[in-house]
Amino acid sequence: MLDDFDEVLARARTGAAEAFALLYHDLARPVAAYIRSHGVPDVEDVSSEVFLATFTGLERFTGDQAGFRSWVFTIAHRRVMDHWRRVAREVPTTAYEPVEDDRTVASAESGALEVLGTQTVVELLGRLTQEQREVLTLRVVADLTVEQVAAVVGRSEGAVKALQRRGLATLRREIERKVAPL
Repeated sequence: MLDDFDEVLARARTGAAEAFALLYHDLARPVAAYIRSHGVPDVEDVSSEVFLATFTGLERFTGDQAGFRSWVFTIAHRRVMDHWRRVAREVPTTAYEPVEDDRTVASAESGALEVLGTQTVVELLGRLTQEQREVLTLRVVADLTVEQVAAVVGRSEGAVKALQRRGLATLRREIERKVAPL
């Protein structure tokens, strides 16, 4: 959280690069985590779209820092949905030119550790309904209030609380089942 948010926002609206950087660094990690939690493979690309939309739309934003955070995650939510709509319409094709292939591969150990951590989280989140997953990632990863989450997902605060409670109960059962003695 930025201590001088109003001043930083005002400077960003005038095009001050350091103000853009402060806003970006405040939200980049939670936005990327939110996008990653939805299984988007190219997190950096979608994150770039989110921040491009954020910075080009600063003039339209009104509100405080909590409202700004909620607004940015609303943009992130929409970009994630756009990504999956786009993927659903695409036919995957891959051209391979062995002569021009200069790709390198990370070590097997680092790749395995990264996949296992992400795979476990994605697997656990996969046990939830879409609505529960959306609410929990906005509450935990984006650190939004119940009111802000309700605005992002278009549900009542009571519905958001119920989805959060049921989602957490499901996660608790799944985790207990995984660590239960054999």
